[in-house]
Amino acid sequence: MTLSVGDIAPNFTLPTDGGGTIRLSDFIGKKVIVYFYPKDSTSGCTKEACSFRDCKYKFDQKNIIIIGISRDSIKSHEKFKEKEQLNFPLASDEKGEVSEKYGVWVEKSMYGRKYFGIERSTFLIDETGHIAKIWRKVSVPGHVEDVLESASS
Repeated sequence: MTLSVGDIAPNFTLPTDGGGTIRLSDFIGKKVIVYFYPKDSTSGCTKEACSFRDCKYKFDQKNIIIIGISRDSIKSHEKFKEKEQLNFPLASDEKGEVSEKYGVWVEKSMYGRKYFGIERSTFLIDETGHIAKIWRKVSVPGHVEDVLESASS
């Protein structure tokens, strides 16, 4: 499935660290950043998560919600969140249903080996639940600042 700017963001309900549950539909009326990342505690994913952590107060000032999603387990998320002192929810999409709805579960290639995994992607969802901007194949340096700038306008 390919989503485009202007589409209604697929709703989801996922378990989060700390025994919680998060529903995208609970945030109608607020902007939401939904970022998909491949794996807890890997170098690029740690840098991205820590960038969101360090800028979270700026998102908070603008009433913007941040949600990180990967296919890792809740237990993995909890270790990652504690180790990196992350200050936003990490949702577990272990079955991959949300990743598929957002079109981020893709075939990848590393050292000639093909496999499926999450393509690092970020979605800015507006107050009405529509996709306002999409970043695919995200390069981590400067990404969070770009997201903040786009979400602030």
